[in-house]
Amino acid sequence: MYRLDPRYAPAPQAVLHTGWQAVASQLPDGPVVVAIDGPPSVDWSLLGDRLENELTGRGTPVTLLDIRSHYARPAHVRSRTEHPADADDPYFRRLADNPLDDLFEILPVSAPPTEGLLLVYGPGAALVEHDLLWYADVPKRYAEAAVGAGEPGVNLGLPGEKPDFRRLFYIDWPMLDQHRDALAHRLDAWLDMQSPDHPAWIDGAGLRATYAALARKPVRTRPYFNSTPWGGHWAQRELGFNPNCRNTALGYELIAPEAGILIGTGPEDQAEVPFQLLCVLEPLSVLGAEGHAQFGTSFPIRFDYLDTVGGGSLSVHCHPKESYMRERFGWAYTQHETYYLTLGSTDTKVFLGLREDADVDVFRKEVERAVTDGVPMDPEDHVLAFPAEQGRLFMIPAGTPHASGAGNLVLEISATPYLYSLRFYDWLRPGADGNPRPLPYEHGFANLETGRRGTAVARDLVQEPRTLREGTGWREEVIGALAEMFYEVRRFVLDAGAEATDDTQGRFHILNVVEGEGVTVHTAAGDRHELAYAETLTVPAAVGRYTLRATGVGPVRVVKALVR
Repeated sequence: MYRLDPRYAPAPQAVLHTGWQAVASQLPDGPVVVAIDGPPSVDWSLLGDRLENELTGRGTPVTLLDIRSHYARPAHVRSRTEHPADADDPYFRRLADNPLDDLFEILPVSAPPTEGLLLVYGPGAALVEHDLLWYADVPKRYAEAAVGAGEPGVNLGLPGEKPDFRRLFYIDWPMLDQHRDALAHRLDAWLDMQSPDHPAWIDGAGLRATYAALARKPVRTRPYFNSTPWGGHWAQRELGFNPNCRNTALGYELIAPEAGILIGTGPEDQAEVPFQLLCVLEPLSVLGAEGHAQFGTSFPIRFDYLDTVGGGSLSVHCHPKESYMRERFGWAYTQHETYYLTLGSTDTKVFLGLREDADVDVFRKEVERAVTDGVPMDPEDHVLAFPAEQGRLFMIPAGTPHASGAGNLVLEISATPYLYSLRFYDWLRPGADGNPRPLPYEHGFANLETGRRGTAVARDLVQEPRTLREGTGWREEVIGALAEMFYEVRRFVLDAGAEATDDTQGRFHILNVVEGEGVTVHTAAGDRHELAYAETLTVPAAVGRYTLRATGVGPVRVVKALVR
């Protein structure tokens, strides 16, 4: 059965506490300077007040220093963090690589108190000299929701100002991630603030020990679905996500920059910690030596769902080619994708690649008329449409126009970059705010792959499965491999009760059950992990040999992705 809250026990030496009284009890009486860093989406005022109340209640004097009051003026913050090349781009920003001290004119000096605690808190608090360092966090989905709701103060270094998604995605998150990752090896504690009245605290050494163990066994991140104008309802009906929302659209199975791992023993005794820290703290175990050399601590493959069952077609779009992604947007590798049809039919569609007779100039003129005058167009005049056959994989290298049609559940197996969708056409569909959705078609046409057309699209990008190896009751197939893409997609086909063996051989694997009840993953080290239909599992490079055992009464299919 699909788990909404996969959870892992902390290491034996880890200390996990919940509730303000228990959290405050982990602070000494002083004299000491405590820095609590984290993103703007944390309720910092509440954090300061609650800790002050708990500490003064036990007789410990507290002085509060809200680091946000020392930020430079907003105009200065913007001028330092926004790239000049972005001035005329209403859609995207280059990924910021600024250090967090760019938020300040002058950092405050934290004179050690003569008694009690000086509590320095807020984004950038770690830059002040301190004795103890905590990191307070809420998962990134909270910041997205806050920006969508128009809550002020969500953007980094701009307290009280109207929030902006572009700053959040392209400036705030890269800066905060870089800052957080640099602190990971020396944090004294992690504080999960997503339940403000019931925070969860885990000591830094215990967190690192927990992650050291998880980096050597299969692990599943906490999933969730968001809503968009095109979203469907499969995940609401089948998995129980967002029952009160208008739809389920993009399912975050494993999108490393936003994914979290639940550590604890139950829903009232758990902390959510970013998956990305697993790669930062244990890169060789997770990524392997070659993966670490190639991608650093960036986990390079993502698994997500595109739910259009009972919804609408996605926009017709492409993604930046590698040189454009690197030089214009600042991401070291680009957004090659694949679509695996977990659910589909011969009556639904996947749009993919240019027609043999496509005239790019005519395509552009029709896109421009749709944008400026609201004139509808038929994408199939320019882009091929394939039957969305269940179990079929469609390869989508950067620059290839594509979209999932309505009525599908797509498992998107892609390179991790996910913030640069260069839309050509969106069916004249308004966004959640009632305004036309943005169409950055100039970027799209600058990246459009015009060389692969017609029969070459079908030949190269809609591949037939090729058996790689097989045994009693099972086989492993290659279902998608392309020279220009750094990863490939395979599939295990297992009869009921069959067992298939595998070996990471120093490269991480990602698994997803696409048909059947599920599998049990057994490692050579003796670890065991259940994986149900529609669930995704990361098998770190350090795992080595493992076995898949089909569960249930029928056959099972498991998709696997790995860096080539």
